[in-house]
Amino acid sequence: MAITGLTAAVAPGGVQSAIARASAKTGVDFNYLLGQAQVESSLRADARAATSSATGLYQFVDQSWLAVMKRHGDEHGLGWAADAISQGANGRYHVADGETRRAILNLRTNSEVASLMAAEHAADNKEALEGALGRNVGGTDLYMAHFLGLGGARKFLATLASDPDRSGAAMFPAAARANRSIFYAPDGQARSLDEIYDRFANRIERGAQLAGGGKVLPAIAGGKAATAPMSLAQLTAMGGEVIQGTGSDANESSTLDRLLAGGGGEARSLLRPTPESAKLAYLMLATLGG
Repeated sequence: MAITGLTAAVAPGGVQSAIARASAKTGVDFNYLLGQAQVESSLRADARAATSSATGLYQFVDQSWLAVMKRHGDEHGLGWAADAISQGANGRYHVADGETRRAILNLRTNSEVASLMAAEHAADNKEALEGALGRNVGGTDLYMAHFLGLGGARKFLATLASDPDRSGAAMFPAAARANRSIFYAPDGQARSLDEIYDRFANRIERGAQLAGGGKVLPAIAGGKAATAPMSLAQLTAMGGEVIQGTGSDANESSTLDRLLAGGGGEARSLLRPTPESAKLAYLMLATLGG
């Protein structure tokens, strides 16, 4: 079959402008998407995990990628991919043609497509988690949904509220085998749900600080930014604003919430960027020619 629209090739303009375009198009906060990409792949569009099928800028596993592509591919010019994906009675997603399946999965290494799908995935997960948990969710909660899948995140977060000392490896043995350093301490002791959650919160904080702390963001070879990448500190000097962390407190529900917090201590919505965050996204697009 002919594959049209965006392809698996790296999108022009590099990772930075791809994330900025996804933020501008979907309304999901630019700083959140940037911090998540830093944590997941160190802003490498071709990153691949050694212990699972996780691939690309946002480390989507096969099934999660097929699910979000089925739901949102068509609205982003990837109707051929969405139409080729079907869901079985067991809930798993399939593509009948092997070549088409490979092409769809390879889109995970396209920073443009990956950023769009990560933004849509975050919006979907936020809505579903808030409905299931009956509370607002923050960045760490959304990261749990990306890491464990929506069903796994619901189970994790509900149990965390009632039994925070429970072993995470006992609840999620497959995830623990693929991510031993997250579920087990260096001495081999299984970490509790509370410890795992705090570990994710700290990882996201460090990722957001690194991505937004004046470091030069790596550009994809061949992109416009590859010859002269611009740091977020430079963009900030031109009028944008990057939200910085204010320290770590393991007792708070979400460290990323504090990174995105505005005046009055209220969490900024991940789906409604602040004027400063939106300005930064559009400024980056203008600077990189996106």
